[in-house]
Amino acid sequence: MNRPDGDMVPSPDDALLDVARPSPFAVVGLGGAGSDAVHDLVGLGLPGVRTFAVNTDARHLNQVRTEERILLGQRRFRGAGSGGNRSGVLEAATESGEELARRLSKFEIVFLLAGLGGGTGSALLPFFTAMLRPTETVAVPVAFLPFQVELEMNPDRRENVVQTLAELQSLGGLVLILANEKLRRFETLPLPRIFHLRSTYLHSLVESLVDMVENPSQLNVDLASLKAHLRDSGVSTLLRSEHHISEPEHLVQQALAETMLDFELAAAPSALVHLDGGSNLTLRTLDRVLRSLRGRLGEPRRLLFGTRMHPERRDVVRMTAVVGGLKPWRITERPPVPV
Repeated sequence: MNRPDGDMVPSPDDALLDVARPSPFAVVGLGGAGSDAVHDLVGLGLPGVRTFAVNTDARHLNQVRTEERILLGQRRFRGAGSGGNRSGVLEAATESGEELARRLSKFEIVFLLAGLGGGTGSALLPFFTAMLRPTETVAVPVAFLPFQVELEMNPDRRENVVQTLAELQSLGGLVLILANEKLRRFETLPLPRIFHLRSTYLHSLVESLVDMVENPSQLNVDLASLKAHLRDSGVSTLLRSEHHISEPEHLVQQALAETMLDFELAAAPSALVHLDGGSNLTLRTLDRVLRSLRGRLGEPRRLLFGTRMHPERRDVVRMTAVVGGLKPWRITERPPVPV
C-alpha cells in the first residue's frame, strides 16, 4: 500500500523487522529485470536471505514474489515506470537515499540485481552500490548484460551499459556480470529453459557465497576475511564449481570454462578459495586444487584458502573462489570466454 507522503511501499510485515532477528543476507532486485530475477530466486529457495524488489513500475512491482517492495519516484513517475529516464530515477533514489540506506545497511551481504540498458536498473545498480560501499555491508552488484545484437542496434541501450559498467568499475569490490551472450551455448533450448538455467546458476552463486561466510569451517573464511580480501583486490568476480574428489584439478577448469559471468583477468590477480567436502578431503586434494588454480591464474600475487569437512565421506568437492584483479569490461566485441 502506498504512503501518501512518500515513495516507499512497505510490505505488510515491515513492522516485524525491528522485533525479529533480521537475516544477515539480502537480495535486492532493481528495475524490471532485477525484480524478475529475485522472483525466480525465491522460487528456487533462499532460506535465511531477505528479499526486496525496487522499481518505478508499481504494476510490475506488485507481481513480484518477494518479502519487501519499494516503489521509487511515486510523485515523479506515478508508478508507471521511468521510460528510460535515468536522471529522473537517480533523483528519485537520492530523495529516498537515507531510508534506503537504513533498510539495507543492517545486512552483512546484499546482492543487487539489475538488467543493464534500460533506465531504472542501469541507474540504480551503481547508486545502491555506491550507497553501501562506505558501510560495513558487502554490496555485490549483479548485472545482466544484454545480447550483443541489442547493443549493436540500440545506441541508447549501449550507452547506458557502457556508463553503468564504468561506474561499477570505479567503485571496485565484488561485481558479477552475467552475460546473455554466453547463453548462446544453449541456443537450441526453448527460451524459458535458457533463462531458468541462468537463474539456477545465479542461485548457486548466491548460495555458495552465503554458505562460505555463514557456516564455520576447519580453516575458516569468514566475513572479515572476505572484506579484507576485497579491499586489497580491486574489482573481483566469483567462481563456483563442483567435481568428483578424484579429479580436483577439474574444479578450476570447470569454474572457468562453464561460467556465465563475463570477466577478463589482469596480470597477477588474487584469489580467496574455499573448498567444501567430506571427511575424505585430504591435504593432497587441497594442494592439487591450489596448484591448478595458481597455474590457471598465472602466478597470482595472493592466494588464500579455507576448507570445510563434513563428518561423512563425500564424493563431490565444491569450490567457491573470489578472484580479484579484473580488466575493464569491453562491449565493442563479443565477450571473451575465460579458459
